[in-house]
Amino acid sequence: MCGIIGLSGQERAIDRIYPGLLALQHRGQDAAGAATFDDGFQLKKGNGLVFNVFNAKNIERLNGNTGIGHVRYPTVGAGSAEDAQPFIITAPYGIALAHNGNLVNFYELKKDLVENELRYLNSNCDAEVILNLISVELSKMDLKKMTPEKLFTALRMVYKRLIGSYAVVSIVANKGLLAFRDPRGIKPLIMGSNGSSFCFASESVALDLLGYHEVTDVRPGQAIFIDTESNCHATQVATSEKAACIFEYVYFARPDSVIDGIGVYEARLRLGEELGKICSESGIKPDVVMPIPDTARGAALMVADALGVMHREGLIKNRYIHRTFIMPTQEKRIEAVRLKLNPIRSEIKGKDILLVDDSIVRGNTSREIISLVRSVGARKVYYALYSPPLRFPCVYGIDMQTRGEFIAQDKSIEEIRRSIDADALVYQTEEGLIRGVGAGSKGFCSACFTGVYPTEIPPALMSRIEADRMAPKVSEA
Repeated sequence: MCGIIGLSGQERAIDRIYPGLLALQHRGQDAAGAATFDDGFQLKKGNGLVFNVFNAKNIERLNGNTGIGHVRYPTVGAGSAEDAQPFIITAPYGIALAHNGNLVNFYELKKDLVENELRYLNSNCDAEVILNLISVELSKMDLKKMTPEKLFTALRMVYKRLIGSYAVVSIVANKGLLAFRDPRGIKPLIMGSNGSSFCFASESVALDLLGYHEVTDVRPGQAIFIDTESNCHATQVATSEKAACIFEYVYFARPDSVIDGIGVYEARLRLGEELGKICSESGIKPDVVMPIPDTARGAALMVADALGVMHREGLIKNRYIHRTFIMPTQEKRIEAVRLKLNPIRSEIKGKDILLVDDSIVRGNTSREIISLVRSVGARKVYYALYSPPLRFPCVYGIDMQTRGEFIAQDKSIEEIRRSIDADALVYQTEEGLIRGVGAGSKGFCSACFTGVYPTEIPPALMSRIEADRMAPKVSEA
């Protein structure tokens, strides 16, 4: 999972891209980068947080009114500096590109590009594959006059070769800014305008920050091109049944974002309502309900309301510690729990506590949190999740790509309860998940819960993805 932003307007693009990337920092803390165009490309990228990669000196040289930016955590490749985005290719025209998602057939596409198209690829990042595929298709055309229709025609050929998820922003030198989304809309992509410029981003929070009030979603399979005269050209490149990633609403997206017309915070409130019904039916009678900050706050409020008990903050988060879910090793995750969360003893001691969390992946973090709460005098510790058990690898860009990472893969709920040392364990149902997030609508990818993938996943590709996911990553700079 990554965050992308693309901007075309009348002012320096980097002056908006930089704060936009800060708003998207939660989507990736491994690397950051930006490319702008002004009579030529300027590029700055590297491993680390946005604050670490950019400084006043390199921001000053990123001139141009068109630009793209990216924050990353790796799912394919070693996560080295060479995999940081954006990528730039010099022909045809010159194209820069950044991407959020994961190509399931990345290895086959890369092999084909190297062996048949005689392309040299300098990374193990699928964004570079998408960039070269676009270049290959454009190179087959008459390039004397590039039109949006030619660009869309090239994309139609590229779409036929891609399996997986992708949301892309791209600069075509001296031509304009291109954005497109995979046919199922697995990854989010939002578009905003303010009368003088256009902006695309992974989440609406970036557009809110930058003052883009006319906001809409890029439709699944849609491509939009903003030319140098600020004319907007849009077309439907491909169509398929929508399957937006439901885990965006469960965990990944910021609560103040709106994705595909659904407010993330409102979705988590509804998930809390659904979970509260299950907790009530289970007979759990806590003295107080507490969220695991920050994602579970909305859901915990609704659980407390359903149970008719107090809602309290019992765990205080250190804002300067990274999100543990996307830390590269289990050792770092466990260490970070104590660094990240500190209990409020007066709210916990001598009470039966119901902790509400978004999900359990491996179980180690949950076990550490429960141990932490017990250590300050909780009488009982119940644990409730507003998502169902995670059992299946995500092949579309969320960092849980091996079956062995899931505690629920080979354990019953009772076995999980004992493993994390909870006095009771309650999960959301799959039906409650869809009702809570969708408010009656459908069109979600919930493969990590159900094992039903919206795209073709050949068994050999799944094995290759899992093997790559288990390979050691390069440590963050």
